[in-house]
Amino acid sequence: MSGDNNRMAVWLEISEEGNRFAYTSSIDTALSQAQMQIASLDETIVSVQNLKPDCDQIDYALAASSGALCGLLDVFLIGKPGESPLGDITDKWFENRICNFAKICGWKGNEKNPVKSAIGFLERTFKVPYDQKGCGDADSLDFDLTPSNHHFKSLAHNPNLLGLFFSILDQFTNSSHFVSDGQLVELTDADGKFQLRGNTFLGRLWCGFANWIGHLMSDVSGSSGSQSRGTGIPSPLWTWTNSVIALKAQLGIPANQFDKDINELALNLFKEGYDVRFQTAQVIPVLINELVVRLFYAIRRLMKYYRETEKQDRSFKMMWTACRPFKNATISRMLTVAHGAFCLVDIGDATIRGFVTGAGSFNPVEFFLRLNLVGIGRLTISLYGETRREINYHKAKKEAEFAQKEKTILAYYIEGLHTLKDLYDDQEYLTFVDDLRQNEYITAFAKTSALAEKRGVPDWEILRTIEDINKYFTNQNN
Repeated sequence: MSGDNNRMAVWLEISEEGNRFAYTSSIDTALSQAQMQIASLDETIVSVQNLKPDCDQIDYALAASSGALCGLLDVFLIGKPGESPLGDITDKWFENRICNFAKICGWKGNEKNPVKSAIGFLERTFKVPYDQKGCGDADSLDFDLTPSNHHFKSLAHNPNLLGLFFSILDQFTNSSHFVSDGQLVELTDADGKFQLRGNTFLGRLWCGFANWIGHLMSDVSGSSGSQSRGTGIPSPLWTWTNSVIALKAQLGIPANQFDKDINELALNLFKEGYDVRFQTAQVIPVLINELVVRLFYAIRRLMKYYRETEKQDRSFKMMWTACRPFKNATISRMLTVAHGAFCLVDIGDATIRGFVTGAGSFNPVEFFLRLNLVGIGRLTISLYGETRREINYHKAKKEAEFAQKEKTILAYYIEGLHTLKDLYDDQEYLTFVDDLRQNEYITAFAKTSALAEKRGVPDWEILRTIEDINKYFTNQNN
C-alpha cells in the first residue's frame, strides 16, 4: 500500500524453470502485509478505548462510599495533633524506630527509659553545630529561638534537600542558618567545640551526611529532655515556606508579606505539634482509601471474569489482566472519585472547626491542623492524571476514527485479495507441461481448457475437443 496515493497493486508472474513452468504470485505476501496492518490498526483503536474509563454505577458508588468512610476515619481518629488516637500509634511507632536505629549505631539499651536513653545516645553520637535551642545559647534572642520552634527555624533540621545542603554547609563552616521573620540569618562560629570528622573531602562529606541523618533521627520524637510529646522535625509539606525565603535571600530577593504570612502559619502549626509524626498519621486513612478502592475493583473484575469465561478457557495470565487494579483508566477514575469524596468530608470538617474555634471569625491554624494535606496531594495527582488522560483521548480519538476507516478499506482489499487468490490459483493447471512430457495429451489438453475457462477466455475461443484443434490449425494454415 502506497502512503502517497493509497493505491494497492498486486502483480502476478509466470516464469520458466528448466523444462517446466513456475507460477509466482505476491497475493500471499499482500495478504500477510494487509493482516499485519489490520492488527496494527486494531492496536490503535484498542489503545484509544483504554483511555476511556469503563465505570458503572456500582463502581462509582463503591468508590464514593470508601472515600466518605475514610474521611470519617480521618475526622474522628486523626483529628489534629494532641487529639489523635492514630497519631498516638504513629508516635509510638517512631519511638520504636529510634530505638532500632540507636541499636544499629551502638546503643546498648536501657530498660528503665529506653526512648530517652536512645535519643540521648544519638544526640551525643551525631553532634552538629546548628542545634541552638534558645535556652541561653549564643545570640538566641536575635533569632527568637525557643525549644518549641528551633527545629522549624533551623534550615538544617528541615527533612528536604535544602535542609541537607545547609546541614553540610553548617558542618563544614561551623555555622548555623535560620529563617526568622522572613529573613535568612547566619550564626558564625556556632559551636567552638564542634569538629567534623574525616581526613579527606569525601570522607568529611560522608560524615556530614551521616550526622544529618543521625541528628534528625534523634529529633523525630523530641529531645532527651522533653517532658511530654516533644517537638519533632517539621513536616516536609510545610518546610517549603522556609525554602522559598532562603532561596530568595540567596538571590537577593526580599521576602514579600505573603511569604512571611505563610511561613508564620507553618511555624504556628509546627508549635501545635504538626510534625513528621502527625503527617505520617494522616497517611493512614488515605492509604486505606487507596487499598479499599483497588480491592473493590479487583474483586468485581475477578467475579466478572469467572462468570463470563468458560472453565477450559481460563488462565492465570488472562485473569490477572482482567482484574489488575492499576494502570487502567477505570481504576484511575474510581480513585479520583474516592479521594474526592475523602477530601470533601475532610475539608468540610476542617472548615466547620475553623469557624467554631474562631469565635465569630475564621481560625486558619485550626483549619490547617485538621486539613489532611496528604489527601489533598493524592487528589491533585488523580486530577492531573484525569486531565492528561482526557487530553490524550481527544488527540487519539481522531487517529482511531481514521484507523477505523482505513480498517474498512483494508477489509475490502483483503476480500479482493482472497478472490484473486482463488481465481489465479493455477498450480494444478500449470502441470500440463509434465503431462505432455509423459504423453498424457488428453489430460494436458483438458487442463489448458480449464485454465482458459478460469481466466475468462470467451467460450467460443476455447479449444475443447480434437475437432476444435484441427479446425483452429486448419484455419491458421489457410
